[in-house]
Amino acid sequence: MDDDLMAVHEPFKFLHDEKRGLIVSVYKTDGHGSKEIAAEHLEELRLLAETFGVHIVHQLVCPIRRYDASTSVTEGKLKELVELSKQYHANLVIFDDEIAPSQQRNLEKAFGLPVIDRTEVILGVFAERAKTKEARLQIQLAQVKYQAPRLKRLWTHLSRQHGSGGGGSGGGGYTKGEGEKQIEIDRRILKRRIEMLEKELEGVQAIREVQRHSRKRSEIPVFAIIGYTNAGKSTLLNALTAAGVFVENKLFATLDTTTRKFTLLNNQDILLIDTVGFIRKLPHLLVAAFRSTLEEAFEADILLHLVDVSHPMAEEQAETAFHVLKELNVKDKPIITVLNKIDLLTSDLMLSKFRLKYPNLVALSALNAKGFDELQEAMIKELSKRRRVISMRIAQCEYHVVSEVIRLGNVISQDYEGNDVLLKVDIPAFIAERLSKYVEKDSS
Repeated sequence: MDDDLMAVHEPFKFLHDEKRGLIVSVYKTDGHGSKEIAAEHLEELRLLAETFGVHIVHQLVCPIRRYDASTSVTEGKLKELVELSKQYHANLVIFDDEIAPSQQRNLEKAFGLPVIDRTEVILGVFAERAKTKEARLQIQLAQVKYQAPRLKRLWTHLSRQHGSGGGGSGGGGYTKGEGEKQIEIDRRILKRRIEMLEKELEGVQAIREVQRHSRKRSEIPVFAIIGYTNAGKSTLLNALTAAGVFVENKLFATLDTTTRKFTLLNNQDILLIDTVGFIRKLPHLLVAAFRSTLEEAFEADILLHLVDVSHPMAEEQAETAFHVLKELNVKDKPIITVLNKIDLLTSDLMLSKFRLKYPNLVALSALNAKGFDELQEAMIKELSKRRRVISMRIAQCEYHVVSEVIRLGNVISQDYEGNDVLLKVDIPAFIAERLSKYVEKDSS
């Protein structure tokens, strides 16, 4: 990254080594908000912030009668929060809901501290944990786009760093003209950086597309494991395939896609893909930034939707996953709902709720390898819906087609008539479609 962009790109460089955070979740008391839901969302923000390396000194669910356009919270509530930040010696304030750049500036003026929102925390977590070149590029691009409307705020932070020696008459330590000039310079730097990142990302994505087409040519069915972050996707992939994917009890422990080959109980080979976890209030920038990573879900034949059924907000998390899929325009994909961590359940109530809502369902414990046979049976059953039993007549001079059918299908019978090979096979429907000219007319 360009040295002259670093100040714009790293909004936390002015903080002390230890980030001490006050975290806040706001809800309206007019009946449209819920203290319980706000508290649950705040707990998730705490986990996100800790994953990002912030020590939480205090967290507060904040009821308000109305939102204030200038700061999101009312004047009285803001004074209360400012006092709390001083009382707990916070050097960073984090809001659970997205705050506009203008609100961010006003809040920082009131607190005298950096103020960020959930979006910026998620971007920070992703930036620290992305491993592949594509993931790093995507996150850099999302961060730069996120910072673009916040240039004024960042320039203020930089000036605060350099002290008040700028000679300006205001309290910011720089003249108005100097700040405006710097903002224009930063804006040009950001624009250039965005163009460079987008160009580099196009090249990486082209390579991924070649790999994806190569996988398609192998014509092995693909299952994508999707679901809320920390639902146990990597644990499931490791348990089934010994993939060795890093597992940690943190949100977004792994971000990069992992693909492993797996053989089902009926000896059919499939590919299992572990995708990045979903999360509620997923920033639109990240939906766009990680589109090509999440495209693995687009390309999969069948989705395994993993849900941590032991979580108190399991139903909401399941709905969040479907909402993200909708945002990504993933439609009409067969889905098997996989309820994980059943070993942690103390009653069957939640299982019953899910069974009523999601009929194609399997319950298991990825950690204890319990329920894996039932999962594989559900996968085989779903694949069988995508297969046909057909009779084929193929000329012996085209024996390469016979070899392909034998390799990709289950041969029920094989015979010869003149110069033709007669086959009755159980074969994937898309292959039957592609080889339709060899299918006998009376084939079922």
